Amino acid sequence: MNDDRGSMPTRRLTADDAGVQEAGALLRAGKLVAIPTETVYGLGADAGDPVAVAGIYAAKARPRFNPLIAHLPDLASARREGVFGEDALTLARAFWPGPLTLVVPVARTGRVCDLARAGLESVALRVPGSALARAVLTAAGCPVAAPSANRSGRVSPTQAEHVLGDLDGRIAAVLDGGPCPVGVESTIVACLDGPPVLLRPGGLPRDAIETVLGGDLALPEAPDGAAPISPGLLASHYAPRAAVRLDAAEIRPGEAVLLFGPAMPEGLDRAAIAVNLSPAGDLAEAAAHLFADLRRLDASGAATIAVAPIPEAGLGEAIRDRLARAAAPR
Repeated sequence: MNDDRGSMPTRRLTADDAGVQEAGALLRAGKLVAIPTETVYGLGADAGDPVAVAGIYAAKARPRFNPLIAHLPDLASARREGVFGEDALTLARAFWPGPLTLVVPVARTGRVCDLARAGLESVALRVPGSALARAVLTAAGCPVAAPSANRSGRVSPTQAEHVLGDLDGRIAAVLDGGPCPVGVESTIVACLDGPPVLLRPGGLPRDAIETVLGGDLALPEAPDGAAPISPGLLASHYAPRAAVRLDAAEIRPGEAVLLFGPAMPEGLDRAAIAVNLSPAGDLAEAAAHLFADLRRLDASGAATIAVAPIPEAGLGEAIRDRLARAAAPR
């Protein structure tokens, strides 16, 4: 599908039992449904149905070598999909439900299809912190592959309106659960051979994970050009249409500006538009607003979005990671 909008409008389901049951029924029928989680809206499909999973790739125009996260309602369901060693089990018990994805070996009882795993012998699993999302997963009765509900490479959605802006007419429904409170995707940790590896910083800070593990997370050592072993590892990702300029100390005429905290860069009066992720300098607030604010700035039509410096501590690591991917050459 090459057009920007399909022939049938996407249904907007309400966040009540009727909406949850309808979302579950659509997923069981092989349809695509956008689901709110605590991180971002996910574009859900039955992870065991290759045709449904192919629909995700088609709707998002997503590269097929990029695997998908399968979402489950609880740890018991996740353990039917993947093999949990000691570290994986420790992390799951500490942080699930929540914004943590674990990449583990595929279990013999697993139903997540080869297409969703991009042909890998590992699987990315998450139990979301959103009770509404877990209710949908329970109603669906299957693992649900759910990458961010946007066209591939564009800014991730944190409100139902964002989903419809990218995917109206391309998916069956969106369950409107309001804004996502975390606002950046889950942290991804691989528990395969050797020590746990941080594959993607996200809504769960690294230091919280390392405290539970009692040691530092390793970093990936994939060779250049290798296919990613988990979602969210493409260099150019989360990209608005405008170019993104990071750590801007001075604003150039006509730029859109993404601010953080009380500090104001020089030349701010020359900006076309400015939005502050968190005037108080609160990283949790900034993470929750990141994608919505990027979309707002991109909609201004400015050729460049200048981003003020953001600290690397805590959730700042995940925010800076998303912005670096948005700024990557494409």
